[in-house]
Amino acid sequence: MDSDFDIKTRVTTLDEINTTRKGDDCLVIIYAPTPGNLGKRFLLDNESITIGRDRENDIVLESDSVSRHHCRIEHRNDRVYAVDLDSTNGTFINDDIEPITDVQLKRGDQIKIGDTIFKYLRGSDVESQYHETIYNLTITDGLTDVHTKRYLMDILEREVPRAQRHKRSLSMLMIDIDHFKQVNDTYGHLAGDLVLKDLATIIRDRLRPDDTISRYGGEEFVAVLPETSLAGAVLTAEHLRQLVQLHPFTFEGEKITVTISIGVAELQENWTTEQLFKASDEMMYQAKRDGRNCVRPKTDLNVAKNPSA
Repeated sequence: MDSDFDIKTRVTTLDEINTTRKGDDCLVIIYAPTPGNLGKRFLLDNESITIGRDRENDIVLESDSVSRHHCRIEHRNDRVYAVDLDSTNGTFINDDIEPITDVQLKRGDQIKIGDTIFKYLRGSDVESQYHETIYNLTITDGLTDVHTKRYLMDILEREVPRAQRHKRSLSMLMIDIDHFKQVNDTYGHLAGDLVLKDLATIIRDRLRPDDTISRYGGEEFVAVLPETSLAGAVLTAEHLRQLVQLHPFTFEGEKITVTISIGVAELQENWTTEQLFKASDEMMYQAKRDGRNCVRPKTDLNVAKNPSA
């Protein structure tokens, strides 16, 4: 499996490897602007590993949000530390809002460098951790910590037939951030990442335990609400819209105005999953046409039987 994920592997001599550790610690990419980089593993098989945009680094991140020499991972007395190298945008650990200068890493820590997030795995049981991390990548979005589109589709494969079989309500919210490109262009992609992460938290905290929230695209989220009628889903959507409008999104001391448009649809008899998506997506675009920052429910049920029509 290593050959599928390791890129630009740095060759080291046997003398460079500290053989007293039980297996080499590693970093795994769990979020990246290029999906093909997800899951790539970098062994921390030397006493010091540098990360940055410059080609001389051990791990090269080709992004303008990454400094030429951004961060160093180093071993000290059988412990591992992350050291920021006076980078422009800083190095962040987990959900801390303050950049680090020099911090000891713990198993499972997430290290954010520019627009890439690494997960630190300890060498003691690195294989089991790695496979668990790769599995979680398929069902959890590394940036926002909500479910992925793949997980969403798996849920709907169960929930849609169940709702129809037992004649129970099932509703969907299609949520899109208004003018998100403008946020990235004005404040930068790191600010855009913060908005996505904060928005996901707002939605997740508002929904019930049995509801499902997934990141569907770049700035789109989908919420699936079992046992919820159209009227109930509209109330939930409107509350979410208000929470987002009132939330103080801030980046480096600057307030960012964020609003969302939401399309709402309730599953109808004999609808497919694709038709439910089509209905909620159609209403999300209607909300955009109506001026954004609003909720639009699907009340006209003349949805095409062929969703590609």
